[in-house]
Amino acid sequence: MSSKNLDKLFRPRNVAVIGASEKATNIGSAVVKNLLSGGFAGQIFPVNPKYSQVHGLRCYPQIFDATQPIDLAVVCTPAGIVPDIVEQCGAAGIRGLLIITAGFREMGSTGRELEEQVRIAAGKYADLRIIGPNCVGLLSPGWGLNASFAAGNPQAGKIAFLSQSGALCTAVLDWALDENVGFSHFVSVGNMIDVDFGDLLEYFLTDGSTEAVVMYIEAITSAAKFLAAARTFSMSKPIIAYKAGRFAESAAATRSHTGAMAGEDSIYEAAFARTGIVRVNDMEALFDCAELLARRRFPTGPRLGVVSNAGGPGAMATDALLARKGTLAKLQPTSLEQLNAVLPTCWSKQNPVDVLGDAPPTRFVAATDIVLGDPNVDAVLALFAPQAMSEPTETARQLISIVRNHSKPVLAVWMGGRSMKDGIALLNQARIPTYSTPEKAVAAFQHLVTYARYQQELLDESDMTSMPLAQPTAEHQRQAVNRLMAQQKPGLVNEVTAKAILQAYEIPVNETVLALTADEAATKAADIGFPVVLKILSPQVSHKTEVGGVLLNLHDAAAVIAGFDQILTNVKHAQPDAAIDGVSVQKMIRLENGFELIVGAKRDSEFGPVLMVGAGGITAEILQDKAVELAPVDARRALKMLQRLRCWKLLDGFRNRPRANVEQVTQVLQRLSQLMIEHPEIKELDINPLVVSATDVLALDARMVV
Repeated sequence: MSSKNLDKLFRPRNVAVIGASEKATNIGSAVVKNLLSGGFAGQIFPVNPKYSQVHGLRCYPQIFDATQPIDLAVVCTPAGIVPDIVEQCGAAGIRGLLIITAGFREMGSTGRELEEQVRIAAGKYADLRIIGPNCVGLLSPGWGLNASFAAGNPQAGKIAFLSQSGALCTAVLDWALDENVGFSHFVSVGNMIDVDFGDLLEYFLTDGSTEAVVMYIEAITSAAKFLAAARTFSMSKPIIAYKAGRFAESAAATRSHTGAMAGEDSIYEAAFARTGIVRVNDMEALFDCAELLARRRFPTGPRLGVVSNAGGPGAMATDALLARKGTLAKLQPTSLEQLNAVLPTCWSKQNPVDVLGDAPPTRFVAATDIVLGDPNVDAVLALFAPQAMSEPTETARQLISIVRNHSKPVLAVWMGGRSMKDGIALLNQARIPTYSTPEKAVAAFQHLVTYARYQQELLDESDMTSMPLAQPTAEHQRQAVNRLMAQQKPGLVNEVTAKAILQAYEIPVNETVLALTADEAATKAADIGFPVVLKILSPQVSHKTEVGGVLLNLHDAAAVIAGFDQILTNVKHAQPDAAIDGVSVQKMIRLENGFELIVGAKRDSEFGPVLMVGAGGITAEILQDKAVELAPVDARRALKMLQRLRCWKLLDGFRNRPRANVEQVTQVLQRLSQLMIEHPEIKELDINPLVVSATDVLALDARMVV
């Protein structure tokens, strides 16, 4: 439904609390007290037939008795009567509902049935919007609205916080009160039967009080809507996300290498990158990152200059940067000459720039000014440690004066305790981000770099929701696959058919034929030309080498006949229950300077088709050198996938090794993307290995699940 009517939730004129109570242990009591203490300017209508007054306010027997139109109703009643309450609110003209009550799908099948009743009741009333059920509530401090049962009222700020965890909401609010962190809005989304992350992002995009969004995500629903909303939001304002469940054992039931390697977390990583969301992996960094990105001062590249009044902190920053695969800027000769003129002769003569421990403020700031002006530097990290002759407060004051003259971001680390506080306060007032350690500052810088890169990628590409397929598939190709699919039972597709499907989409494959007997295998091997490879064909055998189901480099008919029998024996011994459909025969291929990749795809229940490419062969799952992308994938994104691999240098030409035919690999990825989009019956597939040489690309093995 998008963001329509969400003003009823976040900027209501009047609020009703259904299930209001005088009992201190009752959620309805806490909500009324929070509305009163939060400074809400509108009228509050407690609703409960058991009371005539609640916390000094007149209490109404039912919602129809309210004396003014209600924008927002907060439901705190027992779960069993919530469907009836929703029906009453809809009939009373209320179009904003916040259902705090728990006891729905999180409680099992009975709760799921009850939640469905709520949906049915709400569906009778156009434009009725619901947050929840099973949530802590929502706060809009700038509106004086605290419609929650959480303790305390945070100050107004510029960051909206959205969370799927109610417990985390209460913990973050408690932390925010101690740290004086403010919020534009604070939303516990609950079960999201209506208003979801996509709706909220669309709403906060046009909300002038929100400069950034911080999200705690457990799982995304309505993925297409979320991706579109997140992408649009990220082009104007930053989104920072913490995704829980990074190491869930979600690949246990997969039947392909791709299914195992492109697990849930990799898919979320791809979705975040596709939409410009910056991901952090610890809660402490969430709000630091949000405040940093909300300042809207981004580097144009990844090269960091470091200025320090001590060698140790500079070395720590360098270690942290390189550990995160960051880039230490190489200063231009002219900058080195300028630094020689203002620094003692024993300065470090390189980046990090060590201005030495006796540096007065003028020396520290002059060096920082020079480094900021270097064209090879995209941002500067200013490190200041307490020394006997140091002046941290004056150094901070002078640093502020030169930062204003540059567009590049400056991050400051004023290390130490009491003597640093005044300098830190000055830097914060000037909106120069400060950190307690070099490592934290470097992590923040890398988030800046990531967001800046995402911004550029979003600007460079067309709308991802309407990205055209690279090469429109011919009707005869789709029909060829449809005919092959019509013959398949659900489950694993044999290699011969899988390769025929790939070939229909112009993905080069090694010619593969089926043999039912040893003599037939020998005849077909002679037709193909020796040497050949034999592989078992069985719907129960996914990883053929593990059961002795592959024999390589067979040079004559006798070897093929013996090999056929050997494969059957191996498989019957290793997997007695496997049904054997025959043995495939194919040419033994050795491409000069060939490199093995794995290329595959899977269909995610939320995000749809997902593509993967990585270092291939029998060690693919061990190496885990992979890149994952959501479909559709065009030529540019396919190339970026390859460039993210650790093995990219080998593909791009390394030492005396010629460059692989990267262009043809990107075509394979694009055609695989089309295949997955146009044939939703394909659940998983992978090509392993896809052998790539300087001239050729060839799928030697293929696995597919429908």
